[in-house]
Amino acid sequence: MDIISKKGEELKQRAITAAVIIALVLVVGLIDNIYLTGLVIGVIAFLGFLEAKELFGVNDDKIVYILLSSIFLSLVTTPLAAGVFAVIVTASYVAYYQKDVSLISPMLYPFLPLMALYALYLKTSMGHVGWLIVVVALTDTFAYFVGKNFGKKFFDRGFCPTSPNKSIEGIVGGVFIATVIGAFVGLYYTSFLHAFFISLVVSVSSVFGDLFESYLKRRAGVKDSGDLLPGHGGILDRIDGYLFAGPVMFVLF
Repeated sequence: MDIISKKGEELKQRAITAAVIIALVLVVGLIDNIYLTGLVIGVIAFLGFLEAKELFGVNDDKIVYILLSSIFLSLVTTPLAAGVFAVIVTASYVAYYQKDVSLISPMLYPFLPLMALYALYLKTSMGHVGWLIVVVALTDTFAYFVGKNFGKKFFDRGFCPTSPNKSIEGIVGGVFIATVIGAFVGLYYTSFLHAFFISLVVSVSSVFGDLFESYLKRRAGVKDSGDLLPGHGGILDRIDGYLFAGPVMFVLF
């Protein structure tokens, strides 16, 4: 009974956290203000950066000041300029003081991809970001459900050594369903073939975004990137797919 009760409490926590996240996303999306969106992405970047520092084993806290300066810069200039600034200044700091080159890692992931995501919003619209969210969320959701019901029935191995519990069937099913639905969502902005292609590439990218974060966690020997979100782990656990999919969609547009 204790095990059942514990699982029930975990599911309740996950549901509450998910509801809060969805509500926040909807509020930011409906307000659709560039400064509010930039501020929210900046907060996510800061929290994700702190988690990435732990995953990469970076102990120098001075680079946090470079990050904060870059977040401010992203609000007053172009986000990609802020991302490049963060990488170059950190690299210069590493070279000047002969620090470990791994200090650059948290700037490359997750800060630079989040700046590309913000740039996508500024370049296109909040609707395009919504399209991105739909494709990534459907990829993740249907990869789980297809994998749960059909996993390893056609292929007797997992997706890859990094994520052996994920099945090829689940990944293919998630990408296929997300691409088809995403293509119809994208019809509002472009032709069906163009929307289909964008949705396909974005969906596949999100799979490898999730895979990369799984690799970082395995390398660091942790289950989650953090414990900020009850029942969900850390910030990076929730946005990993978007960190690859967002920059890819920006490039495609």
